[in-house]
Parts: sequence; structure tokens; C-alpha cells
Amino acid sequence: MTARKSGHDSTLSRRKILKGTAGAGTVLTLAGCLTSDDDNGGNGTGNGTGNGNGDEWSNTLEVLHGWTGGDGAEAADALFGALADEYPGMDIDESPIGGGGNVDLDQTVANRLQGGDPPSSFAGWPGANLEQYEGVLGDIEADVWDEAGLKDAHAPEAVEACETEDGFSAVPIGSHRMNDLFYNVEVVEDAGVDPESLNDVDDLLDALDTIDTETDATPFGFSLAPWGILQTWAVTMQSIHGHDAYMDFIEGNGDRSEVEETFVALEEMLDNYINADAASVDFTEVNQDIMSGDAAFIHNGNWVAGAYITEGLEYGEEWDAVQFPGTEEMYGLHIDSFIYPGDNPSPEETAAFMRFIGSETAQVEFNRLKGSIPTREGTPTDDFSPYLADTIEDFDNAEEKPPTLAHGLAVDQSTQADLEEVLNNEFADPFDVESATDGFMDVF
Repeated sequence: MTARKSGHDSTLSRRKILKGTAGAGTVLTLAGCLTSDDDNGGNGTGNGTGNGNGDEWSNTLEVLHGWTGGDGAEAADALFGALADEYPGMDIDESPIGGGGNVDLDQTVANRLQGGDPPSSFAGWPGANLEQYEGVLGDIEADVWDEAGLKDAHAPEAVEACETEDGFSAVPIGSHRMNDLFYNVEVVEDAGVDPESLNDVDDLLDALDTIDTETDATPFGFSLAPWGILQTWAVTMQSIHGHDAYMDFIEGNGDRSEVEETFVALEEMLDNYINADAASVDFTEVNQDIMSGDAAFIHNGNWVAGAYITEGLEYGEEWDAVQFPGTEEMYGLHIDSFIYPGDNPSPEETAAFMRFIGSETAQVEFNRLKGSIPTREGTPTDDFSPYLADTIEDFDNAEEKPPTLAHGLAVDQSTQADLEEVLNNEFADPFDVESATDGFMDVF
């Protein structure tokens, strides 16, 4: 891999990137701060008709989520609008809480749980992320999963992610793909770059260099948030060394030379080809540069496609996507879900809400605008954009589905926070490959 020199300002790489609020501080303090369902029956028993007798709903359904602005506000509006249509007599308190990477949402949830004042439900990642809530979640296997037949309806990966040692405590709402590389069609064509021809990271770096030379656009739009660096490191690892090497790493059996080589490639990418304001902008602002033609490529979860879709941009004409070079046979697995707290303030309403989340109606209404796909198998694709229909097909046919490292599936929140701390302290200020490699190996 040869070094490249870019004319873009790389001084931002020397700035200190302040690490966002990490979940590690809440992991050890949540357990035991709520009464479990077994103590008071807060497990969502009932038939979804309020008080179980077919009369009016008894309590307000309060749901917290982080979808604001360009990263999902319209999808959330559609979801809760459909919920209101399904249950017109239910008092619904939908509370969106902004903040990059769900930092503010996670802190609000932690404060509420620690204070013994849980919401009815909150959006969050399933998988390893649920470990931080041990002892404070309710089991909704019988009253939601079994009653609504969700185990057979949803993809096995999604079912598995929502189950803990204490039962089922979450319901999936959709899946984002983590190994897409999005681009502005006009910019790459002006540069003479064919994204479909990129087979590996070296090809991608050559393409970024060409765009840097031939256009005024930023080659690789980026936000230097630690979680953004982490997810790009993960897909770069998968590209260079493959699915098995990535899985070995997250399972604690990583090869140091492979980790180091991944950092070398990432350093070249981020030190030479990203926007000069990457340290101070979030991914929604960077995504605006893709839409305006001020940037060529962006790697992110396909929530960025939600913005293109809601803005009415033409897929294949104004924007497009390929799999991150070298990961063509993979579907980088990310799952969003709603989580059920124990000692629930509205068990009947919340159980009905959770059953609704797993339904075809909810999965269509939310995902068609979010830039994600249903985890419910066999969902009709008529209302989905061509891009999302393609993504659904890829999900069904993928050879491997590596779980996301930066969004709760692969590792618990404490481990993710440790990795982000390494990136913040040892890699983003400045790009120190050796120290970052040592840090990642130490974490696992």
C-alpha cells in the first residue's frame, strides 16, 4: 500500500476530539435499580386493549427515541402516526431526544432507570448492548413474542439479538446495513471514477486520490466522532482481512498484524482525504455535502440513504451505493429495536406497542423512510424505494452478516466505550497506528 499526498487540509487530524458520553459509566449502576416484572407483574400481560377488558386504555404510553432531524424524524412520525391509527384511544407520549450516536438518549434513559422512573419503552440496540440493563428489563416472551408470533416472523439474527438470559426484552424495528459506500454520481463521474470497479481498499484509496486531483469536492466525507471512526475501522478490517478475521478479533482472538494493517489503511484515508471540518461536524452535516456535490463518498449505515429518499433524490442518477470494496458478499448487520423496562408504568399499553412494532404495518411505515429494512421476513417491498428493495434482497442472499462493532450488537457498551477511548486518545490526536493497535489488542 503506497502513501499518497493530498492537497486537502489535514490539520484537523491533530485536534483533540472530545469523547462523547460513554455508556461505561452506567453499566455497573443500572442493575437492581428497578423492580423486575416478577415482583409486580410488569411483564406486559393483557390482550393489547388497554386494561385487558376491552375498555379505554388506562395509562399513557411514553416512548423515548433518538430520531430527530435528518436521521429519522420522518420515519418516527410515520411510525407513531400508524400507531395512533391502530389504537386511536391510546394516549401516546412520543419523546424524541437528539444527540449524535444516541449519546443524549442513552444518558436520559440511564438517568430515568437509575431514578426508578422508567419510560414505557425506549429505542436502543439489542444484542450485547442489552447486557448493561441486566436486572432492570421485563420479559415479554409470552405476551409479545409468542402472542404475536414474532419468533417465526422475523429473521433469526434479529430474534437472537432480542433474547437475553432473562428472556425477551426487546422487539426489532429494522436493520441498517453497515458496509455500504454511498456516493454522489455527478462528482465521481466528473473525476472519471467507476465505483463498481473498486475491488479492495487500495482501489478505494486510488479513487479518493483521483477525486482529490480532478475535482474540488472532498473525496471522503467524514465526521471524526469516535463511533464513526470505529465503524469505519470495522468495515476496513472486514475488507482487508475478511469476515473470519473480524469475528476472531471481536471474540478476543485477533491477530495484531491484521489490526495494525487496518489502522494503517484507515490512517491514510483519514489523514489525506476527508473534509477539513470533520472534527466539528456530525454525520448529518457531512451527508448534506454528499447531496450538494461538495463531497464524493461517504461510508455510514444506510440511515444516510433515508435523507436522500426523503429529499426525493433520484437513486442511480443523483446518488448511488456500492458495498465497501472487499465486502461484497457481506451484509454488515445493525439492528434497531424498542426495549421494555421492568416495573413498567403502562404494561398493557406497552405490550400492545411492542406487538405493533413487530407487525408488517410498523416495519413498512418506519423502514421505508428511515433508510433501513424490515427484520420481519417476507414483508412486501411495494412501498420501498428501489435502493431499499435491493438491500432487502442483499440481506436475504448475504453469505456473511458480521455484527456491527459500533452499534451494540458485537460488544457491550463498556467495551465499545473502551475502543472509542483508544481512538480518541491514541488515534485521532494524532494518527498513532502503533498506540492504537496496542490499545485495541488490550481491550480484547
